Amino acid sequence: MTTTSPHGPRMAGDGRREANAATVLRTVLDHGPVARSAVARLSGLSPAAVSRQATDLTRLGLLRELPELAGGGGVGRPQIPVDLHIGATGGPVVGGVHLGVPGSTFALVDLRGRVLARHTHAHGGIAPDDLPGELARELGGFLDEHARNRPLLGVGAAIGGWVDPAEGTVVRHDALGWRRRPLAAELARGLGGRTVRLDNHARSIAQSEILFGRPAARRSLVHLFVGNVVDAAVGLAGVVHQGPGAAAGDVAHLPVPDSTVPCSCGRSGCLEATASNTALGRTAVRRGIVPEPDTSLVVDAAAAGDRRADRLLRERARAVGRAVALLLDVLNPDLVVVTEQASVIEPEYLEEIRGAAIDLSHVCGDPERIVSPHAGPATLPVAAGTVLLNPLFRRPLETLEELLPTGEGE
Repeated sequence: MTTTSPHGPRMAGDGRREANAATVLRTVLDHGPVARSAVARLSGLSPAAVSRQATDLTRLGLLRELPELAGGGGVGRPQIPVDLHIGATGGPVVGGVHLGVPGSTFALVDLRGRVLARHTHAHGGIAPDDLPGELARELGGFLDEHARNRPLLGVGAAIGGWVDPAEGTVVRHDALGWRRRPLAAELARGLGGRTVRLDNHARSIAQSEILFGRPAARRSLVHLFVGNVVDAAVGLAGVVHQGPGAAAGDVAHLPVPDSTVPCSCGRSGCLEATASNTALGRTAVRRGIVPEPDTSLVVDAAAAGDRRADRLLRERARAVGRAVALLLDVLNPDLVVVTEQASVIEPEYLEEIRGAAIDLSHVCGDPERIVSPHAGPATLPVAAGTVLLNPLFRRPLETLEELLPTGEGE
């Protein structure tokens, strides 16, 4: 049995070849630089299967041999290690764009999820309807400057709200007023037809934790994102749950114990109304801490010694922690990852989140299960790049066929 592909007929056995290639690639991601014999031992594949797949992945530009690291003191032929192709000359890269409300972040990311270049673009004065075209122009210039002479596999895009990655659409983003916006297609047109893949930023960060972060994330995790938009993602056995219509993760109206903040939904104590950047900024202005509702200004003020700013950030951290306790009790994951600006920068605020969560949780007494994202301040651009890198590591051969014209990368 055969099926067609852009690179010719695909045989029924290609499913096993694809699975083996993914296994080799993930093993090298976790352990590289590593000898092929060690890949076989670690992955459970036969030495012959590892050799075939490593050869194919090297030919396609995803792996490279490192003869300079081969041991020469033993008996027999030295084993040449292989690693992901992340060198400055020739290693493939992906673009990433995280679309926030006040601004967006562009990045160039390598196969290990490391940010090679980064740029922040403020949205001031740009109407929401004009934003995709403006960002595509700016991102195109950024990629032309920083990805010269390197294979650019495509662009990953991450944004808050309800996102359908299969359709490449933003189903609903209240802050931008978008409904059924075909964002991936709009960005692709503005980038001259480059491949663009889109997902929700909470799911993207969860996937980056599974791919590049702590081993516990591959068993089970909950990710809570607290920004202008508040949402969440759940990962089980290395797969991030989407649910029907890709609508999973809407926790904006999760009730926060002890909160009485009114919400636009008509209730009070909802998580987004209590703890979002928007809510924090408004409170900071009302208390005279900062002149405008900008969370970064509050964080900066606290770092400069403003006790009022510090007190406000701790209040928010405790509210986030109480919401984390509810998620822990319902889902009991191996890991809870919290993306919240102050706690990513300053560990003291993470300790506030942990303390409030452990005080309230009925199932978790281990504060070390609650962590900040592994990439720290680079979390959002890494997550955007992961939107494209995740399918590459799961289906490397098929994904490269989709991303690269025939013959490129060989």
